[in-house]
Amino acid sequence: MHTLLVYAAITWMSVLLLVGVIAVIRTPSTASRIVALDMVVLIITALLVLFSSFREVSYYLDAALILALLSFVATLAASRYYGEGRVFS
Repeated sequence: MHTLLVYAAITWMSVLLLVGVIAVIRTPSTASRIVALDMVVLIITALLVLFSSFREVSYYLDAALILALLSFVATLAASRYYGEGRVFS
């Protein structure tokens, strides 16, 4: 991969990360915050994948996978708690 392309992608993801953090802080409803926080974690995961590709090491991919799985479970739990008032049935 070209270095300039990787730098452009990392810069763009960093801008999107900043917008996502602002969205988490400024949104008025809880449901919007859950979705915005999930978006922030997805962008961090993408940054880890890009960084892994740039540095050509695999352990960043492991961290990205674990972060994505934890984010998925946390988003499901938060959404269910917000919607029904309990996590487990």
